[in-house]
Amino acid sequence: MKFESFDLEDFKADLNRLDELMDESGLIRAEQWDYERVNYDRKFELKDGVFYLRVQGYAIEGDVGAHKAIIQLMTPILGKHYYPHGVEYGEGEDFPASLVKQCEKVLAKVKEEIVQFNGL
Repeated sequence: MKFESFDLEDFKADLNRLDELMDESGLIRAEQWDYERVNYDRKFELKDGVFYLRVQGYAIEGDVGAHKAIIQLMTPILGKHYYPHGVEYGEGEDFPASLVKQCEKVLAKVKEEIVQFNGL
């Protein structure tokens, strides 16, 4: 499921500030990066299964490994984990309404913070 209504793909941000901001919202980068891309994930464990909210981005300047990069954000996605295959983000997935609402609140907070520190 894509969260296109937040327009996060319109934003660029400094990697270090983005790491702090995402962590405050429970979105963790951990080892989900390479020198050009980042993934911030938040895990939700519900009775219906395990779900992940993911905010992705890629470096338009600098190097993620050196912690000196400007990140272009992408459209956030929500997926369901299937053991042992991994996470499915397809449109055919069914997500609990309460989970979607919670993800929307997280993304609204992230967008608000990005707007603030970008001075928009």
